[in-house]
Amino acid sequence: MIKQILGRLPRKPSKSSENREFGGSSAPPLSNSSNSRSSDIVGNHRLLIDSAPLAGPNSTSSLGFSHGSKLAQAVDKKLSRNSMTAPYEALPGFKDVPSSEKQNLFIGKLNLCCVVFDFTDPMKNAKEKDIKRQTLLELVDYVSSANGKFAETVMQEAVKMVSINLFRSLSPQPRENKVLQAFDLEEEEPLMDPAWPHLQIVYEFLLRFVASPETDAKLAKKYIDHSFVLKLLDLFDSEDPREREYLKTILHRIYGKFMVHRPFIRKAINNIFFHFIFETEKHNGIAELLEVLGSIINGFALPLKEEHKLFLIRALIPLHKPKCLPMYHQQLSYCITQFVEKDCKLADTVIRGLLKYWPITNSSKEVMFLTELEEILEASQPAEFQRCMVPLFHQVSRCLSSSHFQQ
Repeated sequence: MIKQILGRLPRKPSKSSENREFGGSSAPPLSNSSNSRSSDIVGNHRLLIDSAPLAGPNSTSSLGFSHGSKLAQAVDKKLSRNSMTAPYEALPGFKDVPSSEKQNLFIGKLNLCCVVFDFTDPMKNAKEKDIKRQTLLELVDYVSSANGKFAETVMQEAVKMVSINLFRSLSPQPRENKVLQAFDLEEEEPLMDPAWPHLQIVYEFLLRFVASPETDAKLAKKYIDHSFVLKLLDLFDSEDPREREYLKTILHRIYGKFMVHRPFIRKAINNIFFHFIFETEKHNGIAELLEVLGSIINGFALPLKEEHKLFLIRALIPLHKPKCLPMYHQQLSYCITQFVEKDCKLADTVIRGLLKYWPITNSSKEVMFLTELEEILEASQPAEFQRCMVPLFHQVSRCLSSSHFQQ
C-alpha cells in the first residue's frame, strides 16, 4: 500500500537532466590555436601583439545584428552552447563579412572591447587580453580606412567604449617628497601603467576617430561633450608619460575640430592651473597642457581679446611660483614669449610679473628666470622696456652681487 502511494509521487529530476535543461554546468573552453608573434604599426607607435583566435561575441542583442543575417545566426549558434556564461571570444574579421554587415560588426567589436581586464596579474585572462588587443587593432584599421560618414549610433558606441577603457581612477606613486625632488627629474622613474598594452590602442583609436574626416563634428559633439573633455583633462595627471603624450595630441585635435568647445577647454585648463598654483603644487601634466596652450596661443587672432590677456596675468605668470617650475619651465616660457611677440605692450606686464615671483634663495631657478627674461626683452620694444627698466636693473644688480654669480 505504502509502495503504491510513493509510486504516485513525482520523482526528483536527475542532475544530468538539469544540465541538459540549462545548457550544461560549465562554460565550454575557448578555442585553442597556436599563437604567433606579429607586429602592427599604428601611426608612429609600434604595437607587438599575439595573434588571437577568432570566434563569437557575448550577446547578439547588443551588437546590432539583424536576426535574419547569416552572421547573426552564426553568433546565435555559438552562444547557444551556454546561455549562462558566454565565453569571451573574438568576432569575425571585417574581410569575412559583406559590406552591408560591416557597420554592425564594427559596433559589435566596440561592445566586445568594453570589457576591462585586470593587468596587475599578467597571467590572468591572457588569451582574452590578446583577443581584445587584436580586436582593438582591427577597430583602429577600420576607422583609418573608413570611406563614409560615421552614423550617430557608431559615434555613441565608440565614445562609450573609449570612456569605459580610459576614464578610471589614477593610482599615483607616493608624492610626499616629490616637490623636493623636482630638480632631480632624471633620477625619478615614472610609473608605467601595466594596462598600457590595451590603453595605447584605445588612445590610438580615439585619435584616429577624432581626426577622421568621416567624423562629423556637429553630430560627434553630442558625445564628445563637456563631461568627456573634463574627464580627458583629469587623465593629464597620469604618472605614465606615454599616456600624457597621447592626451596632449588628442586634446589638440579636439580643440581644432570642435570649435564650440574651445572656450570651455581654455577655461577648464585655467581651473587646473589655479588648483595647481594655489592649492596642491602637484600635477604631472602641466608641461603637456602648456604645450597644447603654446599651439593655441600661436593661433590667437589680433588684437588679443581681453580674456586672453587675463589668462596670461592670472594663470601663466603665477605658474612661476611653484617649486617644481623646472618640470614645465621650457613650455611656460614659450607660451609667455608668444604673448609678447603678438602684443609687445604686454612686455611690461610680463617683466613685472617675473619680478614679483623672482626667487630669493634658489639660484638654479634664478637662472631660468634670467633666460626667460632675455627672450622677453628680445621680443619687446624700447617704450615698454623703459617702463620697467628701473625695477628690472635693481633685480639684475642683486643677481650680479650674489655669491652664486659666475663671471
